[in-house]
Amino acid sequence: MKNATSLRARRFLRGFTLVEIMVVVTIIGLLAAIAIPALQRVQQRARNSRFVSDLRTYAQAFETYAMEHGTWPPNGLDGTIPASLVGDIANKWRETNTLGGMWNWDTNRLGISGGIATTNVKVSASQMADIDAMIDDGDVTSGSFRLFGTRYILVLEE
Repeated sequence: MKNATSLRARRFLRGFTLVEIMVVVTIIGLLAAIAIPALQRVQQRARNSRFVSDLRTYAQAFETYAMEHGTWPPNGLDGTIPASLVGDIANKWRETNTLGGMWNWDTNRLGISGGIATTNVKVSASQMADIDAMIDDGDVTSGSFRLFGTRYILVLEE
């Protein structure tokens, strides 16, 4: 008789019940629901920081050019580096930036003397306002980082 009882007791100790498994799955699901949005916010902040860092690097290269030559380089097409700056700017200029757009240099356009633009960005207006807050005043209609139609431009000189 003891053998049958101990056999039954061992069977219960062997595995988890369906209820226990469901509780664990639910807890994991809740943790994932909390963690995923936080991870996405961190990734967005990292992309924004990279964009601002690249923008500052390019601004420094263009300002150095202007100081050495007494004028801004001529306009370029999206993703095209002005010929006189090929050695000064990394190949990143030709690639899609972290916002999904293309880099562009603007001279004497849209009422500014010189500025670095990004066109065709694939992010929301609120994300662009966050980027503006990192650079300027958080308002893309004023300050040195502005929206001109579909272009966001860091104005180096008006």
